[in-house]
Amino acid sequence: MRTANVRSIVIWTLVALVGAAGWSVLALSRGEDVSAAWMVAAALGSYAIAYRFYAKFIAYKVLKVDHTRATPAERLNNGIDFHPTDRRVLLGHHFAAIAGAGPLVGPVLAAQMGYLPGTVWIIAGVVFAGAVQDMVVLFFSTRRNGRSLGQMAREEIGPFGGAAALIAAFAIMIILLGVLALVVVNALAASPWGTFSIAMTIPIALLMGFYLRVLRPGRVTEVSLLGVALLLLALVAGRWVAESSWAGTFTLAPSTLVVWLVAYGFVASILPVWMLLAPRDYLSTFMKIGTILLLALGVVIALPALRMDAVTDFASRGDGPVFAGSLFPFVFITIACGALSGFHSLISSGTTPKMIQKETQVRMIGYGSMLMESSVAVMALIAASIVDPGLYFAMNAPSGVIGTTVENASQVVTGWGYQISPGDLAQAAKNVEESSLLSRTGGAPTLAVGVSEIFSQVTGGGLRAFWYHFAIMFEALFILTALDAGTRVGRFMLQDLLGNVFRPFRNVSWKPGLVVTSAIVCGLWGYFLWVGVHEPLGGINQLFPVFGISNQLLAAVALAVCTTLLVKSGRLKWAWITGIPLAWDATVTLTASWQKVFSSDPRVGFFKQRSVFQDAIDAGKVLPPAKNMDDMHTVVTNSTVDGILTALLAVLIVVVIADALRVCVRHIRRPALSSLSESPYVESRIVAPAGLFPTQQEKEEARAAIGASPGRSDA
Repeated sequence: MRTANVRSIVIWTLVALVGAAGWSVLALSRGEDVSAAWMVAAALGSYAIAYRFYAKFIAYKVLKVDHTRATPAERLNNGIDFHPTDRRVLLGHHFAAIAGAGPLVGPVLAAQMGYLPGTVWIIAGVVFAGAVQDMVVLFFSTRRNGRSLGQMAREEIGPFGGAAALIAAFAIMIILLGVLALVVVNALAASPWGTFSIAMTIPIALLMGFYLRVLRPGRVTEVSLLGVALLLLALVAGRWVAESSWAGTFTLAPSTLVVWLVAYGFVASILPVWMLLAPRDYLSTFMKIGTILLLALGVVIALPALRMDAVTDFASRGDGPVFAGSLFPFVFITIACGALSGFHSLISSGTTPKMIQKETQVRMIGYGSMLMESSVAVMALIAASIVDPGLYFAMNAPSGVIGTTVENASQVVTGWGYQISPGDLAQAAKNVEESSLLSRTGGAPTLAVGVSEIFSQVTGGGLRAFWYHFAIMFEALFILTALDAGTRVGRFMLQDLLGNVFRPFRNVSWKPGLVVTSAIVCGLWGYFLWVGVHEPLGGINQLFPVFGISNQLLAAVALAVCTTLLVKSGRLKWAWITGIPLAWDATVTLTASWQKVFSSDPRVGFFKQRSVFQDAIDAGKVLPPAKNMDDMHTVVTNSTVDGILTALLAVLIVVVIADALRVCVRHIRRPALSSLSESPYVESRIVAPAGLFPTQQEKEEARAAIGASPGRSDA
C-alpha cells in the first residue's frame, strides 16, 4: 500500500509539473515564438488534476453520491425516455449533446483578444465553473426523477422565481436551437460530402440501437467496433459521392436542409432514446474525440508556433473588427461552451438523468464530459492562433470593413498592425481550393484553415484542401448532435411547463403529450430558422446577437438552483462551490447585458444602433450591413427586439437569483420551513462501475452479481 501511495504521488507530481510548465511558458513568454504544445500541456495537466482531486472531492464529499440508490432510469424504466444506459454509451451521448457550435467557434472569435485570455478562461472556467455546474445539476436532477432545470427551480425556489426560470430557460433554449441549426445549414449547404456522411450516421445509429437492444444486449465493445467501421466507411464514401454523378442528389439548398433538419429533430425527439438518439450521439463521439486527439497529436508532432499575440491591442481598446467590446466582459460571453455554458445544464437535467445507471457515474459523465468539451475549445483556440494573424483578421472581419478585394483587405489589415500581402491572401484561398477566404466570418472557416494547417504539417501540404473540407464537415456533425438532443430536452421543458397546468403532461413519456410538445418545439426553432435562411437580417439572424449572453444568463439560473439545493439539503458549508461561479457569471453577464442595452457605442449597444440607423433612415442614407432602405428598417427592428429581449432576460435572471437568495436566507434562519422535492430512496439492483474502467472492487461485485438476478448488469 505504501509503495502504491509513493507511486501515485510521483505520477501526480509529474502531471502537475507538466501543467505548471505549460502555464509558465504561456504567461511569461513575450516576443519569442511559443509552441502550441505548451497550451496542450497546460490544459491536459490542469484537467487531470481537476478530475482526479476536485471532481472526486465534490462527488463523494459534497454531493455524497450513493451507489446503492436506484436512479430514475432504473426505477422508471419504460424504454422511451427512461432507460438504464451503459456508462460508455451515455458518456458519448452526453458529450455529443453538449458539444455544439460554442467550443468550435467561440474560441476562434475570441482569439481577436489574443490567445492568453481565452486560454485562461477556457481552462479555469471549466475546472471551477462549467464542469461543476454540469455535474451538480446532473446529480440533483437524478435525485428528482430527471426533472428539468426550470421545474427544479419552481419546486425548490418557489412559484415566482421558478416561473421566471421556466420562461427564461425555454425562450433561451429556442434561441440556442435556432442558432445551432443555422450553423448546420450554413455548413452543409452545397456540401454533398458532408450531407451524405451525416445522413449515413442515422441508419448506422439505428442499427447500433437495435444491436444493443435486441441482437446482442450489453455488447458495447462489439457495437462500437461495428459503428466506427461503418462511420469511417461513410466518411470515405462521402468524398466518393461528392466526386460522382450522385453529387447533385446530396447537394441541397438551404431551404431543403431546413425541412430535413426539422423533420429529423421531430423524429429524434419522439423515438425511444435507445433507438436513435443515444447510439447516434455515441457514434458521433468517436469522430469528435478521434479528431481532437489527432489534432493534439499533430500539435505535439509538428510543434506549430502560436502566431497570434498573447494579448492584442483590441483587448483594451474594445474596437476589434471581429466583435466589438472590451476583454471584460465579452471574452467570457464569446467563449461559452468549453468554459461555462447554460445549455449544458438543460442536457444535464434533460436526457442524461433519465438514462444514467448509477449516481456514482455523475463525476465521469457530468464533470468528465465537460473537460472533454473544454479540450475541444483549446484545440479550436490553437487552430485560430497558429494561423497568420493577417489572414485571421481578413477572414473574420466583415466585408463592409475590409472590402471585397485582396488588395483592399491587405491594406486595411496592415493598418491594424498585421501585415499580409494580396498575394498571400489569394494563395491561402487557393491552398484550400476556395475562390476567396475574405470575410468568412463566424469562426468555422478559420477553424478549418487552422485544422488543415496542423494536419498538413504532418501529412504533407498536398492534402491541405482535403483537411480543410474534412474540418467543415466535421464541424457540421459536431453541431448536429447538440441539435437533436436539445430538441428532446426542449420537449421535456415544455412538458414540465404545461404539466403545471394539465397534469398528464408531467408524464414525459405520455405519447400524445410528447408528440404535441415535440411538434411545438420543432415548429418554433424551425420557424426562426426558415425565416433566417430566406432573409439575411431576419429570423434567427435577428436573435443571433443575443446568443452568447442568453447562454450565460441560463448558466446563472443553473448555478442559482444548484446553490439553493446545496443550502437546503444541509450542505451550506459547501455552497461556495457553485456560489462563487454564480457570483462571477452574474457579474459578467449582467455587465454585458447592461452594455448591450445602454452602451453609447453603436457597435455594442442595441438601442444606440437603433438610433443611428433610424437617423440615417430619416436622412435617406443606407448604412452597412444594410444594402437598401428595407434592410435599414429591418436593422432598426432587430436592434429594438434584441435590446428589449436582452433587458427582459436579464430582469428574469435577476428575479431568479434574488428569489434563490431569499430562499437560502430563509432556510438558514428557519430550516423547518424548507422542503425538498427529492424522490424517496429505493435500493438499486444494478451493478455498474462508476468510471470508464471498473476497479478491482467493482469487478468483484460484478462477478458476485452474475446470475443473481435478471435485473443486474455486468460491469
